[in-house]
Amino acid sequence: MSPLIGCHLRHLGLIIAGNVSACFSQTRVLRPPQGVILTLSVLCSQGPWGRCMGSDCGPGGSQSRAVWCAHVDGWTTLHTNCDQSQRPSNQQNCFRVCDWHKDLYDWKLGAWNQCVSVSARTFGGMRPYVCNGGEEGIQTREVGCILKSDESLGDDTICEYFEPKPRLEQACLIPCPQDCVVSEFTPWTSCSKTCGTGLKNRVRSVLVPPLFGGSACPNLTEFQTCKPGPCKGPEGVYSLRVGPWMPCSLPISRPVRQAKHRKGKGGARERPGVKDPDTRELIQKKRTRNRLNRQESPFWDIQVGYQSRTVSCAHRNGSTVGLSLCLPWDLPLTVQSCILAKDCKLSEWADWGPCSKACLDPDPESSRGQRSRTRRVHQFSVGEGEDCPPLEETEPCDPQGDGVLPCATYTWRTTEWSDCRVDSLLSQQDRRRSNQTGLCGGGLQNREVYCVQANAELLTYLNNLKDKDASRPVDSKLCGGPVPNTSQLCHILCPIECEVSPWGAWGPCTYENCDVQEGKKGFKLRKREISNEPTGGPGNCPHLVEAVPCDEPSCWDWRLVSLDECIPDGELPCGPGTQIPQVQCVNSTGDMVDKELCGGASAPEPIACNVPCPKDCVLSDWTSWSSCSQTCSSKTIEGKQLRTRSILAYNAGEGGGMCPNSSSLQEVRNCNEHACTVYHWQTGPWGPCTEDPSASALNTTTGPRSAAGPNTSGQGPCSQGMQTRKVICVRVNVGQVPPKKCPESPRPGTVRPCRMPCKKDCILTPFSDWSQCSPTSGNIQKKKQSRNRVILQLPANGGQDCPEVLEEEKDCEAPKVCPGYRWKSHKWRRCQLVPWYIREDSPGAQETCGPGLQTRAVSCRQLDGVQADIGECLKFANTMPPITQRCQLPCQDDCQFTNWSKFSSCTADCVGVRTRKRLLVGRSKKKDKCKNTQMYPLSETQYCPCDKYNAQPVGNWSDCILAGGDRVESLLGMKVQGNVKECGQGYRYQAMVCYDQDNRLVETSRCNSHGYIEEACIIPCPSDCKLSEWSNWSRCSKSCGSGVKVRSKWLREKPYNGGRPCPKLDHINQVYEVVPCISDCSQYVWVAEPWSVWKVSNLDLKENCGEGVQTRKVRCMLNTIDGPSESVEDYLCDPEDMPLGTRGSRLPCPEDCVLSDWSSWNRCSLPCSYNNSRKRTAYPIRSPGAGRQCPDTTEKEPCSLNLNCFHYFYNITDWSTCQLSANAVCGNGIKTRMLDCVRSDGKSVDLKFCKELSLERKWQMNISCVVECPVNCQLSDWSAWSECSHTCGLDGRMWRSRVVVQGSQGDGRPCPSQLEQWKPCPVRPCYRWQYSPWSECRVEEVVCGAGLRYRNLSCFVSDGSGEGEGSMVEEELCGGLELAVNRDKLIILKETCVLPCPGECYLMEWSDWSPCLSVCAKGAGVDFGSVQVRSRAVMAQEPENVQLCPDQDWESRPCTDGECFEYKWMSGTWSGSSRVTWCQRSDGLNVTGGCPPINPPGDDNNSCDPPCQMPMSLCTEAGVCMCEEGYTEVMSSSGQLDHCTPIPILEIPTAGDKKTDVKTSRAINPTLPATIQPGRTGRTWYLQPFGPDGKLKMWVYGVAAGALVLLMFIVSMIYLACKKPKKPKRQRQMNNRLKPLTLAYDGDADM
Repeated sequence: MSPLIGCHLRHLGLIIAGNVSACFSQTRVLRPPQGVILTLSVLCSQGPWGRCMGSDCGPGGSQSRAVWCAHVDGWTTLHTNCDQSQRPSNQQNCFRVCDWHKDLYDWKLGAWNQCVSVSARTFGGMRPYVCNGGEEGIQTREVGCILKSDESLGDDTICEYFEPKPRLEQACLIPCPQDCVVSEFTPWTSCSKTCGTGLKNRVRSVLVPPLFGGSACPNLTEFQTCKPGPCKGPEGVYSLRVGPWMPCSLPISRPVRQAKHRKGKGGARERPGVKDPDTRELIQKKRTRNRLNRQESPFWDIQVGYQSRTVSCAHRNGSTVGLSLCLPWDLPLTVQSCILAKDCKLSEWADWGPCSKACLDPDPESSRGQRSRTRRVHQFSVGEGEDCPPLEETEPCDPQGDGVLPCATYTWRTTEWSDCRVDSLLSQQDRRRSNQTGLCGGGLQNREVYCVQANAELLTYLNNLKDKDASRPVDSKLCGGPVPNTSQLCHILCPIECEVSPWGAWGPCTYENCDVQEGKKGFKLRKREISNEPTGGPGNCPHLVEAVPCDEPSCWDWRLVSLDECIPDGELPCGPGTQIPQVQCVNSTGDMVDKELCGGASAPEPIACNVPCPKDCVLSDWTSWSSCSQTCSSKTIEGKQLRTRSILAYNAGEGGGMCPNSSSLQEVRNCNEHACTVYHWQTGPWGPCTEDPSASALNTTTGPRSAAGPNTSGQGPCSQGMQTRKVICVRVNVGQVPPKKCPESPRPGTVRPCRMPCKKDCILTPFSDWSQCSPTSGNIQKKKQSRNRVILQLPANGGQDCPEVLEEEKDCEAPKVCPGYRWKSHKWRRCQLVPWYIREDSPGAQETCGPGLQTRAVSCRQLDGVQADIGECLKFANTMPPITQRCQLPCQDDCQFTNWSKFSSCTADCVGVRTRKRLLVGRSKKKDKCKNTQMYPLSETQYCPCDKYNAQPVGNWSDCILAGGDRVESLLGMKVQGNVKECGQGYRYQAMVCYDQDNRLVETSRCNSHGYIEEACIIPCPSDCKLSEWSNWSRCSKSCGSGVKVRSKWLREKPYNGGRPCPKLDHINQVYEVVPCISDCSQYVWVAEPWSVWKVSNLDLKENCGEGVQTRKVRCMLNTIDGPSESVEDYLCDPEDMPLGTRGSRLPCPEDCVLSDWSSWNRCSLPCSYNNSRKRTAYPIRSPGAGRQCPDTTEKEPCSLNLNCFHYFYNITDWSTCQLSANAVCGNGIKTRMLDCVRSDGKSVDLKFCKELSLERKWQMNISCVVECPVNCQLSDWSAWSECSHTCGLDGRMWRSRVVVQGSQGDGRPCPSQLEQWKPCPVRPCYRWQYSPWSECRVEEVVCGAGLRYRNLSCFVSDGSGEGEGSMVEEELCGGLELAVNRDKLIILKETCVLPCPGECYLMEWSDWSPCLSVCAKGAGVDFGSVQVRSRAVMAQEPENVQLCPDQDWESRPCTDGECFEYKWMSGTWSGSSRVTWCQRSDGLNVTGGCPPINPPGDDNNSCDPPCQMPMSLCTEAGVCMCEEGYTEVMSSSGQLDHCTPIPILEIPTAGDKKTDVKTSRAINPTLPATIQPGRTGRTWYLQPFGPDGKLKMWVYGVAAGALVLLMFIVSMIYLACKKPKKPKRQRQMNNRLKPLTLAYDGDADM
């Protein structure tokens, strides 16, 4: 049998793989020969349509596709298996799309349809029963390709060619049905009857309307019969009921009635003429006046008509009966006069006026202009007609036309920066710097910022002064965007003082000019050099050459280089001899020159010497000459030099040369024999740069623009000039001497070229426009206006000065008084009654009296009485007075009175009463009823007004505010904190409030108060941190190499009140400054005196030789260019280099060899190695005698690292702190670091050791740095006081503020925290219009029916706090307010109402609008909008009429900012087998509706059979009775719930629980958390074996299985323990028994 082939289903809306869709399905029945019926399901499939082909664009194309027969499983079968008659076409016509079709076709998107549930779209799907938050849905829309011209549909492929087809579906959320939610019932009303059977009602209101298919609202009213008691008499059954007034209509026109009247009376009577001309003129004037008083204005068309109403008799059951049953009562008025309603009629709109913006704004986001149009009133509304709509409307606009100019744009401009100024405050109160004027380094410079017009088309702002000159300052409010900085940090370059080296040694006496050697006078010179690059060049350095006059000058001389070895005379081995000197010819500067130049000078002669023989005395060589003791010589002082020698060995007594005496061991010679008269050239300062008359025009160069700006004075380029200075010859310590005393060659120059500074004229802006007129502080009435200009460039170098007047002021012109407008009301016309023929059938009506209506004219006037157009009053005047009013024409039986008189005057406030009176007139004087003063009083009395006022303070004290006028402005208008008074005595204010005797708020002037209490206050001045002066610098910490030197300050006074803070101090309140220093390793040297005479310990008096000791003094001395000069402390010299002060050796005996002192050790070759060695040598001074030899003259020792051989390397120190110049307080500085030469043992040595090794020096030794300037905080001026935050009330405040212009930096004074100040506003009463409550519905003279209710509009005063309604005051106090209540200008003081008849069932008034409710799904986070609702409940009075009651009503409206509520069931305590349940909203309000549609807790449910009536039970959704939480079920034998029992509670003690055992206790209230149950602490676990469905929980089975396994284990262990063990078989061993082994278990697991 072949397998069955099933149908292939495809769902709409799904995309089939391969884009192959099914065209149809077919089931074919096959009958094989065996008789088995086979069903073959096949379908005809086709591929996608191919590309539309064709030669022309449009519908002339064609496209094809493949068609085949396919099995439902997807494989292709034979074509014969498909029905050929249903084979789809494989070719069709198509629309060939071209690119230009894009402009013709587009997608048209339809609106989204209603959201449909997904389950409703799914086959067989059902909407879930429980809705949680919302249900997922899908909404669809129609999308089609249309031809744009006529919106006709086209093929979708056309639009798909350009843009994918928009989506047809989207997900949506269907909110859950929201049932109607109502409030709780009000208390029961009193019984509708005082006797008999009546009704009591209670009502509720709708809180949430039914939404999204929710259930409808329940009844809002409940009725309950009541019987106060039996009626003693017959109950009132009938009541008069009046209907509403009918629309106003006109009576029969006057001509018709007059015709009827004339017809009935035979024609009109002729009026007798008036013959008197004077009388005729008076009549004419009266007619003219009456015509003016008539309402003949074209703006009103008042027609007095009449309206009527019906009067019926109503039964208590609500039916209408005959009027005769109510006739005992007087019938009310059924006809009255009225004004025929006419709507307002307006003209057509006039043309649009011009656009308020007459220019094109380049900023697209700027505000647009406005234009308006008006219309005029043709007919005002009359009666109940529709009021006039607005007469003017506006719309945004842009100027049109080709000639529209661009709008003026505004931008900030700035003046040039002022000169950089270093604030002396930045020096931290350094007294030594406070008086200096040459401060440099970091500073501040200021500029002024102003606003100018900067239109791109009209003004091109280039940075040249012509354009600056054209920039007129305007109001700063016109400029937007950030304001440019008005101050910035700057830097004044600190001058580099000239530093010179120490003086060199005095040179030889030489001619001033060696080319001209004349005379016998010369000079000795000494020089020093400039060691840095000073500011301004070497011209500001001190003199570099000093001269001393001398005799016998010489330009060249011989210099001794060395002495040859001493050669004895006569070629003897010892004895006297000579030494040949080696000399060089040098000039005065020491340079070697040709020896011929020294021909005139005598060369040094050979020097006599002595080579000691073996028995001679041996002397050492002479030491070098010491430094000269004086720098010059005079009559009292002479310079001396000393040299010495010592005895190395004594002679042999006889036959040997004798040793000299001690005086011959030293020599002294004169030195520095020149006189102490030192001369040098002294220079004065350079003078100003003046014009050089000798400079040619060709040398004139164009000067660069100065820092302050380009030159605009028209003088052309700056020229070359010259500077001069004074040069004099000065004798040291004497003063000026003639110039010939000084050598001419080093004389400084007296003239140098310079560039003439360019002149700079003062440049200002033009004056700004005159400011708006504003009252001055001194005189409110006198107003001033001002204008100012700004200095752009200050004059310099002789330029034109600035004018003194930068601001001008003038009195304002008298303002033009705008004409005011007012309504003028004319006399009331006569009272018009309803025509008699209409009301003559009314009972009690009289023809000439009764209620009527009267009108009057209203016109528009200027304040001076001139008539004006009525449109002006509509714009500028108050509310138009009424033009109609009700009136009463008195009948004969009516009492008539005069008008009330004015109240009498009071003699004093709060004393007595005042009265007013009226009188009876006419026949009323004789009528008794009119004389009844109880009903018709003729006088009224009221207490005299009592104006007592009480003033008291209110609110808090304001900030302490300094008195104004203490500001000092800098030249460019920059206000800084240092120039503004920021501390001292000020005033603070507290508002005063004034109340009258009724505790109503009144103006403070009533209490003779200006509105404030003023009290002096103090703002403490800030005190800066104060430090002492710097101490002196310490000595450099190292005498060789780099070290540090320190100086310090100590704290004198701490800062307070926001003063400048102290720098970081140490624990003893000191601050240190550490700078690097470097010490020359040769700065201090050891100087050793000659060795003393030998002291031989074992002195052989005969031989004078043997072991002995020599001593000498060793001192540390300051080394100068002239040699060691003065002794210093020994610690300054390197102790390692200190020469020996004593030495012990053997004094040679006669004929012994005498060696010289050892030379210095030569340096070990690097790198140090023990294989290398160093040596030192000596040479024999005296040859030994016969048989004796000299010791070795050479000593060697191995080179050992860090002992006698060292490696050397450079060491770079860390960067120093930023070092400033001497006069700088901050700004740019230099960080330095030092380079040391360090020996391999870590000792710093002279740099020459590293230099000799040519080590690499790759480090940068100096970098620039910046020391942050301690800039004080700079604040702007206080702004003007703001408008009061409240227009009235007690809480009004005025504010002023300031901004930080420049924040504090470094140690600058910080910004104060108070950037805003407030003070109270004068207390003003808050007046407002307020409605009184609506009156009861009034129906005249009857019991029920259509009536009116009224309310008053009164003026109320309050203190603006919102607490309480306030107090009612005279309406005049609200006269300046707009006539509106809560911003509603539509004033309604009366409205129609219906007074229900006795027994009638009626609708109550609308309830208040409910709070705004958000319709939301909290779980889904979706909000469906907000709504609020109000409702009308039914009120019934008769039990029989309940069925006739009207339907209750509710209405809703959208709102904003609604709150999302949740609802849940609440239950009370059990009372027997029942308890109270209710639904509660999340805000705590008890409601009906809104809770989930499941069984409330404790309610019976019919789905449980039998019902769940056991205590603590409930019926689940599955229809099973279960116990509540905290109770477990006890089932009966039949499987039904028998009762609920409390679950034992397992208590887990906590740390705070003193109990340590686990107990069970009965639950007090198992639903409460354990933490709030009485007597319970810790956590509580509930063991509930049954689940919500009544079945055992899974853990119960687990526990049971575990217990069973445990039981089996215990049984097995008992069995094994009780089982008798088998006896072991003995094993025989040869003469050996097993010994028992006792083991003690020690807890080791291995045992």
